[in-house]
Amino acid sequence: MNNLSFIGIIPARYASSRFPGKPLAMIGDKPMIQRVYEQAKKVIADVYVATDDIRIFNTVETFGGKAVMTSDKHRSGTDRCHEAYCNVGSKADVVINIQGDEPFIHEEQIREIMECFDDPATQIATLVRKFDPSQGFDALNDSTKPKVVIDNNRNALYFSRSVIPFVRNTEKENWASETTYYMHVGMYAYKATVLAEITGLAQSSLETAESLEQLRWLQNGYKIKTGLTDKPTIGIDTPGDLEKAIRYLSCK
Repeated sequence: MNNLSFIGIIPARYASSRFPGKPLAMIGDKPMIQRVYEQAKKVIADVYVATDDIRIFNTVETFGGKAVMTSDKHRSGTDRCHEAYCNVGSKADVVINIQGDEPFIHEEQIREIMECFDDPATQIATLVRKFDPSQGFDALNDSTKPKVVIDNNRNALYFSRSVIPFVRNTEKENWASETTYYMHVGMYAYKATVLAEITGLAQSSLETAESLEQLRWLQNGYKIKTGLTDKPTIGIDTPGDLEKAIRYLSCK
């Protein structure tokens, strides 16, 4: 990977409208944040949890992890990652932003996003997954699951909560059989120099319209390389999702 150095940062805040205290929710015998941290450490030597809450900070230190306190004013995990990177004095070339609510993230997914930087031109990287047509159009049309179209060099052209591309002269129920759709998997990695730049950008019109921060970067001319994963992810947004994760763990 061009001898680049990597740091993994896991943004974790306590306040959440749908699930307060989510990072500390127990999954089996470990809090969720510990499971995320341990998965990341299987691939990345240097990993920190970036938090705005002393309870999360203390929990991470108790299980032997590394944590760093950050502001409670950040609007995104990207902003929190940049502050954490600066606060720990890291000199890593690439910052990997690992979702703090995916306790079963696959090592292969982290490696895939790292491999995007085999291309020296990569500024930002993220992951995508091919949509399974058997799930049907309603699943494809779910606005909570962003779609992405990519170019021949695997750079993202656009992200949208709408179904893209539109398939003309075909019933919507058959769209997924007519073309390949890609669903966005929300893990990012950034060249450290690029991370410093994008966190200084003002919100863009496309970002505001779709409520997708990556559109701010595209609209300002940055390239986002995509890595393809076929691994499922289990994101935990609600207590109901937590119950599913607990059941998943019991079956492993």
